[in-house]
Amino acid sequence: MEAAGRAQAARGRVPRIDPYGFERPEDFDYAAYEEFFSAYLAILTRRAIKWSRLLKGGGAVQRSMTVKRYIRKGIPLEHRARVWMGVSGAQARMDRNPGYYQRLLQGERSASLEEAIRTDMNRTFPDNVRFRKDAEPCLQGPLYNVLLAYGHHNHGVGYCQGMNFIAGYLILVTKSEEEAFWLLDALVGRILPESLLGAREPVQGQHCPAAGALQGAAAGAGL
Repeated sequence: MEAAGRAQAARGRVPRIDPYGFERPEDFDYAAYEEFFSAYLAILTRRAIKWSRLLKGGGAVQRSMTVKRYIRKGIPLEHRARVWMGVSGAQARMDRNPGYYQRLLQGERSASLEEAIRTDMNRTFPDNVRFRKDAEPCLQGPLYNVLLAYGHHNHGVGYCQGMNFIAGYLILVTKSEEEAFWLLDALVGRILPESLLGAREPVQGQHCPAAGALQGAAAGAGL
């Protein structure tokens, strides 16, 4: 009974939904989580202080052995988007190409690409309250935009099943469509191995003039 009482008390103290909007499963051990987190909190606090000192000033995140060591130990939620954008090169590409993301969304239409993306909307993180249709705001709209823009941007990949989960998580972390797009570009275009998506059947988008403009500028910009 005592253990049951502790579990019930912990359930009342630990939020049912985590910071990213995911519902905890029915069999989630709230008591064990609370016990672990209470001991781990001191470590997280020390790391957060170190990260705040490192990022003080608001400048660009530069790669270094210190940053690498800090990343391996974990990035605090409040700094995660900024660090990912910096070390992946996504921030630099976004800064060099202002307005490019919006031009992709306003470009030519591709019915096959749009239908493939739309089909996966309700399948994306069904256990996340922020992706449900009744959420306010609902993240299905931003997710659709990011995937559509990327499909026009990278014709070789277009859209493959599974990209919705990657893009969805990036939106949860960055809270920004445009930053999520550029992080997806960094992951799929430069970081992840080609074989990961190469084995899947892509859905090709139609030619988009904005994508061609960026590719043309890439030769001189080192993209």
